[in-house]
Amino acid sequence: MRFFRADRVSKLIREELSMIIMRELDFGGALVTVTGVDVDKKLEHAATLVSVIPSAAEERAMRELERHAGRLQHLLMKKINIKPMPRVSFVLDHGSENAAKIEKLLEEGQ
Repeated sequence: MRFFRADRVSKLIREELSMIIMRELDFGGALVTVTGVDVDKKLEHAATLVSVIPSAAEERAMRELERHAGRLQHLLMKKINIKPMPRVSFVLDHGSENAAKIEKLLEEGQ
């Protein structure tokens, strides 16, 4: 069972981290979007799901996010005053890409 506080913290981190990433990092023309944040019930870890378009830029974008993870964490801590602040990590989200492939296959089948 998920706790209500973890859900609220997830939403808050997603909103603030999206803005921070947009302002602070340059991905060389790639579009990087925070699609979700999964915070564990102890509020220790926040797995941040990111989508990268075009998919050819995924590896570079993930390297850039990991390289700046400490700075992003620091900026997030300045924006959100919660204790404990979950440790942010980044995970590539292929959900929208997979949905587009499935939709294309369904259209071809009709």
